[in-house]
Amino acid sequence: MTQARGHLSEDEDFRAARFWVIDFKGTTPRGHRPEPIEVGILALQHRPVVGPLPTGYTFHSFIRPPEHAPLTAMDTARTRIRAQDLADASSASVVLGTLESHVPTEPVLLVAHHAPINADFLHAYRDACPRLARTTLIDTMLLARALHPGLNSYQLDALASHLHLLPATRRPQAKDDLKITARLFRQLLGDAARRGLFASLTDLIHATGHPPKASQPRHPGLF
Repeated sequence: MTQARGHLSEDEDFRAARFWVIDFKGTTPRGHRPEPIEVGILALQHRPVVGPLPTGYTFHSFIRPPEHAPLTAMDTARTRIRAQDLADASSASVVLGTLESHVPTEPVLLVAHHAPINADFLHAYRDACPRLARTTLIDTMLLARALHPGLNSYQLDALASHLHLLPATRRPQAKDDLKITARLFRQLLGDAARRGLFASLTDLIHATGHPPKASQPRHPGLF
């Protein structure tokens, strides 16, 4: 990766964008695609000098999986989501439709750790959330690989430990992983700024963005 002129924080598109950190948890049914059982959002926006900070908007909901993809004991062990958590939950279409209605008028970018998994959930339910399904995700895993090459693991817990963001405790639920992903994103952007990387939002998207499957918006990565 080569150095770029200027600073990301001076880019008008970067300053205007809202960053929605997103995380899904899902079931893994044999013979079928994964189905979401939890989704969370934590919104960030750049503030001069300090970088991306929470705007105050958050969203969290459990999701009732379809009958062919029930919650299993293995899913519970992996996510700590229990059957009683899903008992009164709405379907993915209803939950993601509600989330879609909360998308602000300002430009929005999604941020996720290992973006393809999250993008697949949005694409699968694109009829319920067409705007979100057309929005590029910035992948903090790709950003970490670019800035910290040679690590043994780029999983979220491993990066949190390596960068001293949190004690090495297990945080499997989406609402918990959002916080560490947001801290990771902020830390990595700070590392990039100190190295003079990414002169613009377009540069950041080019290096770390996961294009939406549904369609390409007019401005690369923004809706």
